[in-house]
Amino acid sequence: MRQQQRDAGLKPQRTATSSNSTSNYNSVAEENAGRNDAVTGLLQVMRQMLPVLLKRFAKIADPRNPKKLKHRLTVLMIYGLLVFVFQYGSRRAANREITRPMFEQNLRALFPELDNLPHADTLFRLLCRIDVGQIEQAHIELINRLIRNKKFTRFLINNCYPIGIDGTQKIAFSHLWDEHLLQRKSGAKVAPDSEQEQDYQYYVYVLEASLCFQNGMVIPLLSEFLEYQPGDGEQNKQDCETKAFHRLAARIKKAFPRLPIMLLLDGLYPNGPIMARCRQYHWDFMIVLKDGSLPSVWEEYHNLLLYQQENQHRQNWGERRQHFQWVNAIRYYFGANDKNKLDLNVVVCTEQWEEVDPKTAQIITKESKQAWISSRPISRLNVHTRCNLGARYRWGIEGAFLVEKHQGYSYEHAFAKNWNAMKGYHYLMRLGHLINTLARFSKALAKLFGELGVQATIEFIRNTLSGPWLNLHELEQRISQPFRLRLL
Repeated sequence: MRQQQRDAGLKPQRTATSSNSTSNYNSVAEENAGRNDAVTGLLQVMRQMLPVLLKRFAKIADPRNPKKLKHRLTVLMIYGLLVFVFQYGSRRAANREITRPMFEQNLRALFPELDNLPHADTLFRLLCRIDVGQIEQAHIELINRLIRNKKFTRFLINNCYPIGIDGTQKIAFSHLWDEHLLQRKSGAKVAPDSEQEQDYQYYVYVLEASLCFQNGMVIPLLSEFLEYQPGDGEQNKQDCETKAFHRLAARIKKAFPRLPIMLLLDGLYPNGPIMARCRQYHWDFMIVLKDGSLPSVWEEYHNLLLYQQENQHRQNWGERRQHFQWVNAIRYYFGANDKNKLDLNVVVCTEQWEEVDPKTAQIITKESKQAWISSRPISRLNVHTRCNLGARYRWGIEGAFLVEKHQGYSYEHAFAKNWNAMKGYHYLMRLGHLINTLARFSKALAKLFGELGVQATIEFIRNTLSGPWLNLHELEQRISQPFRLRLL
């Protein structure tokens, strides 16, 4: 099959799995040098981020009694950030591991800001009382700094920053511990004449926005929590993704008022008000169009395609043979009495590829179809970029959800049954994920992450800090050298 693909000019897709080989180190000295290099690479990335974060953290109003303070607010914020950078899954795990004498000695030597390490409950009590939105504001300022320094310029799509937006459940409970939790009925339905009431489940749902680049790098951006309001579920619909989208879009516009943006959205979002909001903000967009969505647009597409046979393009991409067809300037009416209108562009990609049937060991041909609504007219010059390098990489935000839930960041762990503190831990988790992502795609650490995998690399660095591996004097000299973050 590989030979047939090569003969047809198809290129095999690259895999992202880590190596299954034995250790590359042949001696203790080599391992020592490798561990010092790994810690140096992560610290160089963090040292570039810390000035921006510390400056913003220092502006957070501290409600505690200044005469009784043992730990400064900035120390607690850096401690909370390190909990997620090193992927500790709970407050108890952080208490147990970070306060080990060797780990604490190394951290205090490498991070002078940490004059002493706090108890995890001290951070919890602080997050209950402060404006945790300021943590996300520090996150925004860090992203703005990276954008101004042109770190992402090579990965833009049609000169736009691709932002994926999608929602996911964070955690569910059987009891109501905060009035902001959304609710839904759960369990088996009861008979209409029964006096027994169906059980309720209470849950946290978040609409996330992330930069989704074509090299697979996903940068966490903003989080919008869906919240229960008095009267919801009785006469009014509960908070939902489409409602939260408009709030999140307004926050993105405020945070990045002049940034050229391309939104990458799934099949929930092709509706008039959302597309009109994108037009209002002068945002580009690529939105998944399902077969049952916008029947009038699909009808126009099929009718006009018969008269626009030139609007097609064939190519090989990876192991797939693709056929694009599109129709531009489809008029879409929406709202009361169809008083609002938009001109949309629809592109459909049908593709084929070969696989080996695991049951018969025969080569079989598989097919799929993808369709998108584009804010810009489609042409042969931009169809590959917009569809394959832009719209398809919307999967990046869904992949990031899986990473945050199952690969060390404990997305589905509340860390606190206090709404304000829970949000604060969530913002610190997203900030820790941002730093690890930059380290993963940095020139200094990309090879190590590729060899070991993400979780294994972070564990490698964490274990190095917890043991007597580091030459602190030499490490401090290396970290003090000028460093420029280069992303691959």
